[in-house]
Amino acid sequence: MGGGWLNGVKRDFTKEEALEEYLFFLADDALILGQQLSKWCSVGPVLEQDIAIINTALDHIGRARLLYQHLAVLKGGVTTEDSLAYFRDHMDFRNALLIEQPNGHWGETIVRSFFMDTFNFYLYDRLRSCSYAPIAEVAEKSIKEITYHAQWSAEWVVRLGDGTEESREKVQKSVDDLWMWTGELFETSPIYKELDPSFVKFSTLKSSWLEKVDEVLQVATLTRPEDGVWAQTGGRYGVHSAQLGFILAEMQILPRTHPDANW
Repeated sequence: MGGGWLNGVKRDFTKEEALEEYLFFLADDALILGQQLSKWCSVGPVLEQDIAIINTALDHIGRARLLYQHLAVLKGGVTTEDSLAYFRDHMDFRNALLIEQPNGHWGETIVRSFFMDTFNFYLYDRLRSCSYAPIAEVAEKSIKEITYHAQWSAEWVVRLGDGTEESREKVQKSVDDLWMWTGELFETSPIYKELDPSFVKFSTLKSSWLEKVDEVLQVATLTRPEDGVWAQTGGRYGVHSAQLGFILAEMQILPRTHPDANW
């Protein structure tokens, strides 16, 4: 097997390639979301939440590091966790499009995190039983903090949705605007043909995710967009929105400008 591209999407993978792609799905999601949330440092609405969201960003980046470290071992040679984070171009990233969308106001950031945190909770809870030990170990190590992330962002959705008229209006618009980016989370990649069933198929998480999202939105007096909204796609195959370019430019400028610097 190997090769085989159709409409820009690679259709056939070796087992080794499939494993690396799956690890990049997990690692790139964590890194880009962590980078996005880190931008709230010192500009959060209140000091307590400023600290909370930065700690959350560090959790995501810490998880990304563990995954990149293992990927560096698999790739061998001069590959390091830093080279995977700082010296890949945007087309090499496999993160979901949802998490590269702009932070916007506090409510937009919260809704984006809520959608992703809920997805991560169901994903990593099941990945604790993955047959591939490095993934299972990361999942076991991370599930406590991921559970906290999901609870924290859900509570904020309720707080904003069931708050003032202005906060409800703003956060409802955030739900509506971000919804079209959520469908991609549950796509089934060709890589699964080469992976055993313990590598959780993202599509199998959708029903649980929708049930929890509906539950929280109902408590928050918010309305979920109707089914059939156009779902954006491409992130898992390296086709990204323009926003990722801005994120990477900011994140990678120092190591690319001074590649031989030691700290």
